[in-house]
Amino acid sequence: MSSTTEASSRGSAKVDGVSRAAGRSRRIVQLRVVGFRSIVDATLAPGRLCALVGEAQVGKSNLLAAIYALLDEFAVLEPTSTTFAEGPILIEATLETGEQLALETSDFEVSRTGEPPPVLYLPALERAANLVAAEPDDPLAERALGLFREALDEQGRGMSAPSGALPAASLVDGLEDCCVQGITGLVLLIEEPELFLRPQAQRYVYRLLRTFAQGGNQVFYTTHSPNLLNVARLDELAIVRLTEHGTRAFQPEALTPGEDFRLMTEFDAERSELFLARAALLVEGQTERLALPFGFAACGYDADREGISIVECGGKPNILLFARVCRAAGIPFVVLHDRDRRDQVLNTAIRELAGDSRTVVLRPDFEHVAGLRGGSHKPERAWHHFARMSRDELPEPLRDAVELVVELAREGGSE
Repeated sequence: MSSTTEASSRGSAKVDGVSRAAGRSRRIVQLRVVGFRSIVDATLAPGRLCALVGEAQVGKSNLLAAIYALLDEFAVLEPTSTTFAEGPILIEATLETGEQLALETSDFEVSRTGEPPPVLYLPALERAANLVAAEPDDPLAERALGLFREALDEQGRGMSAPSGALPAASLVDGLEDCCVQGITGLVLLIEEPELFLRPQAQRYVYRLLRTFAQGGNQVFYTTHSPNLLNVARLDELAIVRLTEHGTRAFQPEALTPGEDFRLMTEFDAERSELFLARAALLVEGQTERLALPFGFAACGYDADREGISIVECGGKPNILLFARVCRAAGIPFVVLHDRDRRDQVLNTAIRELAGDSRTVVLRPDFEHVAGLRGGSHKPERAWHHFARMSRDELPEPLRDAVELVVELAREGGSE
């Protein structure tokens, strides 16, 4: 095992092409949770890898805890301050084998049906000490936990005091070893695997999680890191929101297969932040992306505080792609683009997808509206031009775009 929180070259070699012992996969394909903490009634159809994405305190951890309660008979069912529903708890699941699992409570009695697959739950608060919510009773889960604990012990050798980075390092090394040792048939639940990891290590952990899932396991994890999200695999995402009806999980619709490559090439970690945003402002290029934060400031807002992502799409044709992703993931968005008379077909397609009320057209283009005619170094000139601009000086179309997207963000992402 390595002795740093970053991934080692040792691990990457093991992940690729590793042979695993044959095992029976019994992953969850349908899940329903009723009356559990903030979850009044929520359903989910998870794949082998399922990232639970959403703001803090919306119920992501409650979904993990519900799955854990279903799969481990020793899990605690105590209510919390976020309990919405009054009445019995029902947690039920269908496995890919067709087996049915259920947990029901009634008058302080708990009944269970079905034989659950082994589960290992790594909550964020426990990873610095015990690693797990409770000691597993299943031999496979015990074996996997042993690998994580061995990694934690090795990381801590020679250290005079415990470090918060140790659990992160042990997660990397423990996952590597679970892949190498052929752990198969486990349901792994992890809260925020990105904690204490550098961006490079976060991306590596995501690849490890995918490798582990593809090896006959199932992984559920919560995250606030765009490095652990893959826009080309929308089926891996579950957007979690807290509504007046409790916690709900929204799963994006898959895009067309032909768009997969474009998604992988166009989306980086910065653009993937839109999955964590309350609303998005889609713009054509870098000039707009650099200028618009000053536009928000001129109107008295801070885009980051409002939870708004200003997404540079890399040209007007890509706006359609990004808008489709926002639509699929249920992320409210506003589009800002140049008129370009020669692009009437594209203009119409964007307006039809975004809607009239969420499309702001710059006539004839951003440079003319902003007063940036001629010359080179356009992004730099835009940055200086907008840096000290007041609300009254901000061009009206840009002010409209800012106000529109702020309104969407403050509505809480409701469509």
